[in-house]
Formats: sequence, C-alpha cells, structure tokens
Amino acid sequence: MGPVIDACELTHEYPDGTRAISEVSLTVDPGERVAVIGANGSGKSTLQLALGGLIEPTAGSVEYFGETTDAEAVRERLGVLLQDPDDYLFNTTVREDIQYGPAQLGLSQAVAHRRTDELASTLGLSDLLDRPPFRLSGGEQQRAAVASVLSFSPEVLLVDEPLGAVDAHYRTKILELLADHEGTTLVFTPTLEYVPEVADRVVCISRAGTVVADGDVQDVLTDQPLLERHGLRPPPTVQLFDGIVDRGQLPLTVSEARQYLTDN
Repeated sequence: MGPVIDACELTHEYPDGTRAISEVSLTVDPGERVAVIGANGSGKSTLQLALGGLIEPTAGSVEYFGETTDAEAVRERLGVLLQDPDDYLFNTTVREDIQYGPAQLGLSQAVAHRRTDELASTLGLSDLLDRPPFRLSGGEQQRAAVASVLSFSPEVLLVDEPLGAVDAHYRTKILELLADHEGTTLVFTPTLEYVPEVADRVVCISRAGTVVADGDVQDVLTDQPLLERHGLRPPPTVQLFDGIVDRGQLPLTVSEARQYLTDN
C-alpha cells in the first residue's frame, strides 16, 4: 500500500503577500504518527489546512490514498481538527456534534450512541452531552471537538494544537486516544514536550516555512542546535541529561528519565 498523503512542493501565500509555507514535500504512510514542529509563525497551521484541503495552495499538490488530489472526494476518510473548536462545533448540543460524523456516514444509531458514550466517558463529557457547545468552557469545547472528529474513525487525522486549553488530566486522555485510535494515521502539531508521547516521526518547519528536518523522534528532538536554530527548545529531559548521556540514549520523557536513573 502506498502513502495516504503525498504532498509535493506545497507553497501558500496569503493575499497580503505573506508566504506561510514554501515548497514543502511530505509523504505519510498508513499508520504513521507524524508530529509537525516549528516556532510560532512557521506555517504549521497553514500546512495542516493545505493537507486537509481547506485552503488551495498557491503551488504544489496533495494526493490522497494514491487516488485523487481532490480532498472533498475523500472527505469521509479524512478528519481535520483545527485549533479553534468553534470551527468544529456547530450543532445544538454536544451529543449532536459527536454524532454528526457517524450520521453522515450512514452508521446505525446503535453505533453512533456507542461511540458517543465511549468518547464522552473517556473525555469527561458524559454530563455535558445535552448542553449547547457555546455554554462549555474552552477546555470542554476542545474535548468535545476531539470527540467529534474521532467519532467517525477517519483513516487519516490532521490535528492542529489539540491541547491548548485542556487541563493535564485530559491532555493525557487525548494523547492516548490520538496514539491508539483504531490505527488512524495521524499528522499533528503538538507542543514539543508531547511529541514523544505519540509520534514516531518528526518534521521540523523553519520560520520561512520550509522543511529543515524529517526523521526519527530521537534524532530530531535531541538535535539541540537544530531546534534552537529554528526557535525551539528541546524537551526538558534532553536539556537536563545533555552531557551526561550519549545523544542516542537521551531520555525524551519523564518516564524514560526515571528509568535511566533507576538503571544507573
């Protein structure tokens, strides 16, 4: 099976002449978890919009599933979750928003109810299902938006900063869902510290909107000169153990750091 996303030399300029991304090429294989990182203003959100077919790039193209360059033709297989949950929540109640995707796919009410109940339970939304989305807090809205896009089990999921207003407990829940959700291919733009929890590959974007690194999580996140050159700080554990542990063995997470200290 070929790539589910094959982006070739994507460039996008906004009407004021600002070039957000420049000649970005990116291939994503089925089941991959790709984290796109970069400083503020590096074009990460624009790239997600272009990959999701929500904006038309100035130049370049995106092919989906080796079949088409028309995102609308594969919209039922492609989930996009933007930074602002207001872009995703538009029904009368949270329940209706979560069930909207399954309904569009013609899934049975039993399946829609089951998925709604499971996601609501995991994300702490069970008591909020009959509320209007605009009556929720920012964190609750983000959790509802995550539930809405996961409810129809897309083959490919493009997620832009899903954790901004969410408290620590539900950040963990969301990360677990994104990492484990039924083999979904994931392209996401997380805060750097959460990359090792989910990703198996990292793409780094420069402030000029170009790809400057594309590789293994360990290789990219321990390359401190690369990260700092492009306005990023390595994970705290990398900074803490730098000079103490060989680069290839640097712990990326607290649990890895704890294990290293236990073993040594």
